Amino acid sequence: MLAHPCLVKMPCPNPVTLTDCAAIVRGLRGIVGDDVIDDPAELAAYASDGLTAYSQLPLAVVLPRTTADVAAVLRFCHDGQIKVVPRGSGTSLSGGALPLADGIVLGLGRFNRILEVDLDNRCAVVQPGVTNLAISAAVAADGFYYAPDPSSQIACSIGGNVAENAGGVHCLKYGMTTNNLLGVELVLMTGDVVRLGGRGLDGPGYDLLGIVCGSEGLLGIVTEVTVRLLPRPESQRALLLGFPTMTAAAGCVAAIIGDGIIPAAIEIMDRPAIAAAEAFVHAGYPLDVDALMIVEVDGPPAEVDYLIAEIDALALAAGASTVRASASDVERTLFWAGRKAAFPAVGRIASDYYCVDGTIPRRTLPAVLTAITAIAAAKGLTVANVFHAGDGNLHPLILYDGDQPGQLEAAEAVGAAILEECVRVGGVLTGEHGVGVEKRDLMIRQFTATDLAQQTRLKCAFDDRNLLNPGKVFPELCRCAEMGRVHVHRGATRFPELPRF
Repeated sequence: MLAHPCLVKMPCPNPVTLTDCAAIVRGLRGIVGDDVIDDPAELAAYASDGLTAYSQLPLAVVLPRTTADVAAVLRFCHDGQIKVVPRGSGTSLSGGALPLADGIVLGLGRFNRILEVDLDNRCAVVQPGVTNLAISAAVAADGFYYAPDPSSQIACSIGGNVAENAGGVHCLKYGMTTNNLLGVELVLMTGDVVRLGGRGLDGPGYDLLGIVCGSEGLLGIVTEVTVRLLPRPESQRALLLGFPTMTAAAGCVAAIIGDGIIPAAIEIMDRPAIAAAEAFVHAGYPLDVDALMIVEVDGPPAEVDYLIAEIDALALAAGASTVRASASDVERTLFWAGRKAAFPAVGRIASDYYCVDGTIPRRTLPAVLTAITAIAAAKGLTVANVFHAGDGNLHPLILYDGDQPGQLEAAEAVGAAILEECVRVGGVLTGEHGVGVEKRDLMIRQFTATDLAQQTRLKCAFDDRNLLNPGKVFPELCRCAEMGRVHVHRGATRFPELPRF
């Protein structure tokens, strides 16, 4: 890890107006009091996020308690041209919350209250530091829940879900965060506070709410979120399906969708992931199959029972060797326990793994999964595949040993090649983890220079000084008109400016 500049009494790197780290910290304390961290030992807790191959101590961490605090901090940073990296729970898997040595981290962990539950309008108003699962827990007794359910839902915060447009296993039927988001309170880099959306399903004017959802902290700081609540389904059942080949499993997915059935979820794991999950959770998964599929349907009991029978028949016709329907909610939960724990389970069979996030057309699943295996093998690595089969969102887990020289670089190269393959077959670079720093240099594989220029113009409209989460998403950021261009990345290796653990 690189030494923090303040440790050696050096001025902050790349200063613009405020050149002294101590002066910046004093200014921040003048706004939020003691809610500022600048001790190196305490800063270490904020040095990375879920993309843990890289680490950087920030200049300082600010932990505001109110929207007014956030507005005052951003106004101070705007006037002093100080960079700001927003952070929720730090679970980003694309480096979205990775700090900058010459910028502050604005942590929203203290924004952790559910402000209002409005069942009449089927919505809840929450602060961005509330965890995803806490929303469902708060309304469970009334028979409601919040639909998006990323695997990290016990830890990830709703503000981060908005920033990355997070999904989850049930997004096939119920949509991503953007489909369940009604409104936000947003603080702009200038300190101005605006409200986008509300409690209605739609509003007049430009869809600025849609722009903010998935903007990865580049446009403003979300300080309040209004989400849609849904009545909990009357009945839920799941099918556990084992297939001798991934091609057969992919064919079953196509058959289900082609038959007009939209399940709540369709998830697939390959043989390495099945073995790891079963050893970890003991969910009763078959170990003699190359692909394991979990299909869940929900609704009135009669409809659910009918759909289970239909999917059972489609699976057998597609070549399923294992077909087991949940007979109780306890068994259904056990089916899901292995899938929900797949990431930590894979961590038990490899010293390190690198999680990739890309999305492809469903019809290309067999070919792309075969290509993934070949890409990894060419670098001497293996992959465990876990993915949202219903919407083609892949999460290959590239297994490597970070203590072996060159293996991290090999894993990154495999990840980049997988994402290029996703784009080549008509897919996209990310399904729900965002671009962050992980995929920023691959943006040119999906977008033309004209595409990126239009996107950066939007960024400039919200943040003309490029102070909010700079260095993320765009490989080359136009800072607006006469300000010229800022080159974020140059060099033969990925992210050469980022120190590693």
